[in-house]
Amino acid sequence: MPTGARAEFRELLDRDEVVLAPVVHNALVAQVTNKLGGFDLLGISGYGASVSTLGMPDAGYLTMSEMVELSRYIAETADVPVYADADTGFGNAVTARRTAREFIRYTDVAGLFVEDQVSPKRCGHVSGKRVLPMAEAVGKVRAVCDVRDELDPEFVVIARTDARGAAGGSLDEAIERGNAYREAGADVVFVEGPTTEAEVARVGRGVDAPLKYNQTGVSPFLDDETLAEYGFRISSVTTTRAAIVALYDHLAGLRDEGIGFEAAFRERIADHPVGDLHKFSDMGDVRELEREYLPAAEQAKYATSIGHDGEGYRTEYGTEGAGGDADRAAADANRNADADGEGGE
Repeated sequence: MPTGARAEFRELLDRDEVVLAPVVHNALVAQVTNKLGGFDLLGISGYGASVSTLGMPDAGYLTMSEMVELSRYIAETADVPVYADADTGFGNAVTARRTAREFIRYTDVAGLFVEDQVSPKRCGHVSGKRVLPMAEAVGKVRAVCDVRDELDPEFVVIARTDARGAAGGSLDEAIERGNAYREAGADVVFVEGPTTEAEVARVGRGVDAPLKYNQTGVSPFLDDETLAEYGFRISSVTTTRAAIVALYDHLAGLRDEGIGFEAAFRERIADHPVGDLHKFSDMGDVRELEREYLPAAEQAKYATSIGHDGEGYRTEYGTEGAGGDADRAAADANRNADADGEGGE
């Protein structure tokens, strides 16, 4: 989506309601949300990005350049604003400035969040986390916000604190950090990992900022009305588990039942809204672009070939375009001659 998405993201934050944001891990999932519709915002999952790109957990393995590249693909695909996961900024406050520049200049993401964990970071819902001293973390948030102000003030900076579940941490410390990050310039505060609804309510009362809530892990599931009451603006939920489980179950059926399982699956999804892979991926647009930009003679290949034509599968040769069945019949005759030993090399 173009950079106008950044202004749109800010408009979403100004609404007096909670925005539900599916958190995706690649452009394919973003395309699914496009086809489905009904969402106004997407997030990018650092965990999902790591496990789908590297096959590794969210434990600091993914690099800044990998995350920027993946975020670019997702944001270019999505029809709605997207915010990225910038982890710790991939270094200290100084290197976090470059991270912010990469996301703002070279992707269409509408915002990012940066967190206060010590590097190498890990998922906010596993144990063993540590956080930076608050003064150092404030400097990092301020550094990212300064780059935002220099390059694109519409860009949204979300400051995340993991102090609630970090070694020696507490909810009181997380709330204190959230307010400090807001004062440093963050547009949204993300307190990761409250463990009860009562803690979520305390965050809402204690942090004077628009708030993001993550519906996963140690945190309870809360509906939009409840979150709105507590002052939250973004409610995020990962899609990575759904993708993993669906693929696991399908592969188990294929392993156990063989190709008949796949045949039955294809029949079952024939009328599914995204059951046709070529329509899902907009393959038909390729032909339209060829009509627009390539010589007209290029269209002949569609009449003299078999396969999906953008609307469905063609299993017989067509007659449209130059050549048509006559050329195809000649080609078939040549192949038959080769098979009879009358041609070939």
